Amino acid sequence: MHPLVDFAIAWDWEYDQEFVRLLETSAQALGLRTYSISHHNCEETLRALQLGRLDFSVVLDRTAETDERFAPLSRLFTRRGVKFLNPPDAVRHAADKATMHLEFITAGVHVPYTIIVSPYNKKREIELSLSELARLGRPFIIKPANTTGGGTGVIIGAETLKDVIDSRQHHKNDKYLLQEHIQPLMLDGRKGWFRVFSVSGMVYPCWWDPDSHVYTALTGPEQRQWQLVEMNNVTRIIASVAQLDFFSTEIAIPAHHRHIVVDYVNEVCDMRLQSSHADGVPDSVVKAIAQRLAWRARQLSRDVA
Repeated sequence: MHPLVDFAIAWDWEYDQEFVRLLETSAQALGLRTYSISHHNCEETLRALQLGRLDFSVVLDRTAETDERFAPLSRLFTRRGVKFLNPPDAVRHAADKATMHLEFITAGVHVPYTIIVSPYNKKREIELSLSELARLGRPFIIKPANTTGGGTGVIIGAETLKDVIDSRQHHKNDKYLLQEHIQPLMLDGRKGWFRVFSVSGMVYPCWWDPDSHVYTALTGPEQRQWQLVEMNNVTRIIASVAQLDFFSTEIAIPAHHRHIVVDYVNEVCDMRLQSSHADGVPDSVVKAIAQRLAWRARQLSRDVA
C-alpha cells in the first residue's frame, strides 16, 4: 500500500518558510505526518503520486493557482478526492470581489458604496452618471475584481472619470469596483481599521494600519471597550458566504460606529512573522493560526480515514 501523508502544504513564496515550519510543527504535535511541497520537489511529488508511491489525506494549497507548475498537482488532488483546506472552487469564487460584494449585501454585511463596472473587453463604453460618480466622493478607490493580490491594480486616490477609463484598460477582461473611501474613527489614537483572520470557526482580530501596514493583536478587553465584539460575528458571516477554512478580511469603523467590510476576502494570507518583518503578523497570532489549521487538518484526515 502506498505511503499516506496526513497533511501536505503547497507553497511558492519564499517568505512562507517560517509559517510552513510552524504548520508542520503544530501538525506533528497532533500526531500527523506532514509533507512540504515547494518549487524544489513539485515535479517529483507529482510523479510519486502518479506512480502510486505517495498519497495525501489533506492539503493546504497556498500557491493560489498563481504558479502553473503546481496546477497539475491541484488537479490530481481533486481527482483523488484529497481534502482541501480552502477548496479550489471556493477560492476562485471568493477571489471575485464583485461577486463577494453582492453576496455580502444579501447576507446583511455592510460594505462601502460601490459601483461595479463591466470588463473593458465586454463593454468598452462606461455608463456612469455624474450623480453616481459624485456619490462615490473624492477621492475614491478603483480596484479590479479578481486581480488584486498584494494590491495589484488598486488605485486609492482616484478623482475623475478619466481615472476610471484609464484603469479599466490595465486588466481588460476583469470587472472593476469603484468604491467610496472609508474614513475610520480614531480610537484612543489608533485608526479604527482591522485585519481579521478566520480559521475554521475561530476569529483572530488585529489592529491594522492601512498606511503603515503595521499589525497589533486586538485584545478581548479592547474589543469590549470599543464595542468591537460584533466584528467576530461579521467575520463568521463572511466565512459562511466564502466557504473557506482560512482567510482574512479588513473591517473599518467609521464615525457612525458601523462595521464596514472594506476588503472582502484575502484567500491567501500573508503570514510573515512580525519578529522577522516590521509589517508582519504578530507572532502569537501566527502561531495560534498554525495550531488551528493543524487541528482542522487532523479533523479532515480522520474523515478520510
